Amino acid sequence: MAIDLKAIVTHDSTDSCVACRAQDIAAQVLVPAAEAWEASHGLPRHSVALHGAAELLGRLLQAGIDREEVEQAMTTLLDDIEAQLADDATIGPAQGTA
Repeated sequence: MAIDLKAIVTHDSTDSCVACRAQDIAAQVLVPAAEAWEASHGLPRHSVALHGAAELLGRLLQAGIDREEVEQAMTTLLDDIEAQLADDATIGPAQGTA
C-alpha cells in the first residue's frame, strides 16, 4: 500500500480533512500525553516530543518512504505551524466564551 504524504499534510477544506483530523488528535491527545509522560518520568521538556517524532518518522522510512519525501512533508507541516504561531501572536491569546 503506497502512502501519499502530500495528501496527508494538505488541508482540503472539507469536514473530513485528513490533515485537520490528524492535527486535532495530535494537539488534543498526543501533546498532553507526551507532556505528562515527561513530567511523570522526570524527563526534560520536549524530550518525548523529539524522540517520539523521530521514532514515528523512522516508521515511515521503514515502510519504504524516501527520506526526502518525509523531509518535504515535515517542512510543509513546520511551515504551517510557524504561520499559525505568527497569526496567533498577531491576534493575541484566545479569549473566553463567557
